[in-house]
Amino acid sequence: MLSLKNVNQFYGESHTLWDINLEIAKGECVCLMGRNGVGKTTVMKSIMGLLPIRSGEIHFDGHDLSRAAAERRARVGIGYVPQGREIFPQLTVEENLRIGLSARADKTRNALDKVYEMFPVLKEMLYRRGGDLSGGQQQQLAIGRALMLNPTILLLDEPTEGIQPNIVAEIGDVIIRLNEEENMTVVIVEQKLPFARRVGKRFEILDRGRNVANGAMSELSDELVQKYLTV
Repeated sequence: MLSLKNVNQFYGESHTLWDINLEIAKGECVCLMGRNGVGKTTVMKSIMGLLPIRSGEIHFDGHDLSRAAAERRARVGIGYVPQGREIFPQLTVEENLRIGLSARADKTRNALDKVYEMFPVLKEMLYRRGGDLSGGQQQQLAIGRALMLNPTILLLDEPTEGIQPNIVAEIGDVIIRLNEEENMTVVIVEQKLPFARRVGKRFEILDRGRNVANGAMSELSDELVQKYLTV
């Protein structure tokens, strides 16, 4: 479904991704893991077209997206929740969600109802400005906005960062539901090991911009955790 082949990316003259290879099958939930600064967010932004790649290929669901604009990637079914959420603080909850709806082909209102059903607090705060929400509520709004696209794959960059434990649990429940009940493919950048073990079915570890390990989540050994994940 999603394939990265020998992807290289640079910030100026700094070589940040080195021949990255990634294969995500339909219906998987994959956690992209590694310490800070190893290239996880760069991979996500490269998939989404927010950073140009120097070489290599990115294919999604039969589309060659290696040089495609981010807007095209959204329209072919890639939903993206960036690190830091990046909602529009001066717009209301409903306005933030409708921005996601604008990139959806059918413009159906049922999309709003589905988001409200998954995140009831958003319906309660429909006319509140995004900047007035708590961090956890803003993350729910960011995920809801991505779901308005009706994506077939959802990219989540650090969805639990700086969020209170009860909302972390709710977000985990939603991810599991989307993946297991609706067969949505999910890729998560995540550093919290308990959360990754709970929601992920497979892991991919990066170190210094390179693939170094992967496997079923049950195969994430203490040795790998110690070598590549502990600070």
